[in-house]
Amino acid sequence: MTDFSTIYKLSLVAVACFVQACSSSSSCPVVDCWFVQEKAGRGGGLTAPTTQEKSLLFIGTEAHSESPKTQQAPPDISPDRVYFVTDPDATLCHRSLNPPKGSIKKPQCEINPFQPQISSLKWAAPLTESALSPIYLQADWISTAIQGLNKQLGVSSIMRAPTGSKEHDVVLSVTTKTVSVQSRLGEPVLLDCGFWTDPTSPLYGSGFAVEWRYQFRGDGRLVLAYDGKADRLADTQEEGATLDFDSLHEKGNASLILQEAQVRHSGTYICTVYLPYLLAQVAVELEIVEPPSLSIHPSPLPLSVPGQILTVQCDASGFAPLSLELSWEFKDTDGKSRPLGSGSVTGHRQAWDGTFSQSSRLELDTSKLDLGRGGEVTCVAVHPGGTRRASVTLNVIGFSTPSIEDSMAMVGVALVLYGLIKFVSWTFTGSGSDEANKKDKKEK
Repeated sequence: MTDFSTIYKLSLVAVACFVQACSSSSSCPVVDCWFVQEKAGRGGGLTAPTTQEKSLLFIGTEAHSESPKTQQAPPDISPDRVYFVTDPDATLCHRSLNPPKGSIKKPQCEINPFQPQISSLKWAAPLTESALSPIYLQADWISTAIQGLNKQLGVSSIMRAPTGSKEHDVVLSVTTKTVSVQSRLGEPVLLDCGFWTDPTSPLYGSGFAVEWRYQFRGDGRLVLAYDGKADRLADTQEEGATLDFDSLHEKGNASLILQEAQVRHSGTYICTVYLPYLLAQVAVELEIVEPPSLSIHPSPLPLSVPGQILTVQCDASGFAPLSLELSWEFKDTDGKSRPLGSGSVTGHRQAWDGTFSQSSRLELDTSKLDLGRGGEVTCVAVHPGGTRRASVTLNVIGFSTPSIEDSMAMVGVALVLYGLIKFVSWTFTGSGSDEANKKDKKEK
């Protein structure tokens, strides 16, 4: 009986520890934010002046939870900028938004006032053809944009609170787990984007629209637009870009699929999800990184003698982005390496597929560079896609200080020549003595 009670107590302790561990691992963060809004009555410029105020988001997953509301805000934050947020989907409870205590790095968070309005885009306009009850829209709305630590997560949320309240409910969340993406040429690319809608909201089930737009250095274009209510794509869809439509309707998976990565795909992609009167968006950075292919010519290098100048060229091609460093190295026959500099580097050239090429030309003066009996000349290309090397062998002959191997070879050649001379000399001497003996016999 005693053993049974001991086991029972241990089981209770284990269950308590497990529950505590689960609750602590799923705890929602308190996020430091900046509340940003335009200054009233200060328009007229290209960009309106703004104000920034320190803010806090106390986040929970259950409505009417008292635990976050009991926490005290720092004295340097106005009570009007403290928000209690209920997020049933727990998107804002992601581990990247909840750094360890004492951590210097914090998630980036911005809060903006939000005003629900009808969309003017043709693929989102059908969402508001039938007017909704204005009672739900007459509330205090804010939007938040949060980026987690190490770019693990990007979240944009639309939140609603009854007028005069600071207790906001998340109505729409758009997330991405690929804030920054790198891809090789020709590979398929997935740009993650998903959305969640509060099922208790009157906007739930009223249809949605998704738009993917591309921006790079001031240039922008529409990649794909989809009207989820009418189940149709806009006419301006980019070739090779698509969505998983079944997953989009069933799970809110609005991820963009690029079937084959090209250099022109590098840039910023903005995923925007529309609900009636609402929208939220996240940005994804895509970089196409392709390392260079190297070639050296002439290859192989011709035999060189002391004092001769050889010109060798290294061509790097098919790389992206532009960032590339070309240099040369020399490894002698003893395995010792030393740099030879960058040589004469040309400018970048762009190919039809958007990739770049660049060359470096190096002059090898065998008398000045102390190349000894030769070795291995290597072209080194340092690129964000990785370091690439290409080598060619250099042979130097006839220099003033021969090696043991060369000396032995020279002795061998001398012995062979000596033997040939002796053989020829012996042959002619022997034939001459035979003719003299024949003449002496005739005279006798």
